Amino acid sequence: MKSNMTFPNDETGQVLAEMQDAGIDLTVAHTVVFFQLFEKKEQAEAMANYLAENAPDIAVDIHPDETPNVWDLDCSLKIVPMYDAIVAQEAQFEQIAAKFNGYNDGWGIEA
Repeated sequence: MKSNMTFPNDETGQVLAEMQDAGIDLTVAHTVVFFQLFEKKEQAEAMANYLAENAPDIAVDIHPDETPNVWDLDCSLKIVPMYDAIVAQEAQFEQIAAKFNGYNDGWGIEA
């Protein structure tokens, strides 16, 4: 029987706990996707270009959001989804997105 990890009681902790409950092995690397939102496609493209130059290991995908006049920039990278790593990475994306008038809108694991 594998031991369950406990997570801080916040949004990231809840998501990790749900993944663990669903039987996802959180001790191995997964493709984790961080979602950034922008009002203009150009802003999403600007962040995508910035990442291409500064973090070429991050895969990016730009597409229209379900919400009108919102553009999604999905940033994917392979990491072990540990709480501290997710929080740190999310904070980093938040800072970068802010430079291009966007914001971070959570994360998920590619199933």
